[in-house]
Amino acid sequence: MPAIEVRDLAKTYGSLQAVDGVSLEVAEGEFVGVLGPNGAGKTTLLEMIEGLRRPDAGSVQVLGEPVWPRNARLLPRIGVQLQASSFFERLTAREQLATFASLYRVPAARVGEWLERVGLVEKADTRVEDLSGGQAQRLSIACALVHDPEVVFLDEPTAALDPQARRNLWDLLSGLNDSGRTVVLTTHYMDEAEVLCDRVAIMDAGRLLQVGTPAALVRGLDAPARITVAPGVLTPQDAAALPGVERVEVEHDGVVLTTRQPGAVIGHLAERDRLDGVRVQTGTLEDVFLELTGREYRA
Repeated sequence: MPAIEVRDLAKTYGSLQAVDGVSLEVAEGEFVGVLGPNGAGKTTLLEMIEGLRRPDAGSVQVLGEPVWPRNARLLPRIGVQLQASSFFERLTAREQLATFASLYRVPAARVGEWLERVGLVEKADTRVEDLSGGQAQRLSIACALVHDPEVVFLDEPTAALDPQARRNLWDLLSGLNDSGRTVVLTTHYMDEAEVLCDRVAIMDAGRLLQVGTPAALVRGLDAPARITVAPGVLTPQDAAALPGVERVEVEHDGVVLTTRQPGAVIGHLAERDRLDGVRVQTGTLEDVFLELTGREYRA
């Protein structure tokens, strides 16, 4: 039985089809990322799966239980971190987390443990309204995880974090998943999805466009590789003569060869002893994302 089962889910706001017939299964212990441009329907989809928003059509089951009408049996078993943090006013970070812990009858010792895990020990006695955006985000994540849920939903969890804090949180989230928890997150960061997710679901205009592992989606794109050779190592004419090279460009950091046969081209460069300073850039999840959703600006 999947941990999450979504069937033909739909939500409309007036003339806007926010979620349009989405079906998705998430296996127990799987880490799935939902990617999409602004307005794609990611947050609405997540809120319906969490049982926070009523679908207009379709069904959702989490851990074998229907989520709507609001299912109290699921509340201790899931953790939810919303896109916008909302805390009880005038409480310190420690008091805020302790309040959430008490709602789930979690031992008080767990509060200090989670403050340490999200790097907020030094801010434990700071009121929540005085925390920075990144600190508030980390506290929100701790509140979602303090009761040790089986399934975790995170809506853009690293949006307000600096690069160091993002990396630390990646380690935390990977650890949660390694311990058998199911994790679903939305994110705008392609590197985050590639590092953390077993599978990604790419959304746009309320629909799921593709679902798969990051590696499989990149392979399916058939994007050419770019091989950069350091300046002076290879002339543009010699580069263009290599079998498998489709295009040659001269850039400030060297000669760039575009090819769909990177292995063969690297082999030819090795035969000519021209591998010094070579860099290979293959297709990425960002390329897949842009291919599916377009490159135009979104309002």
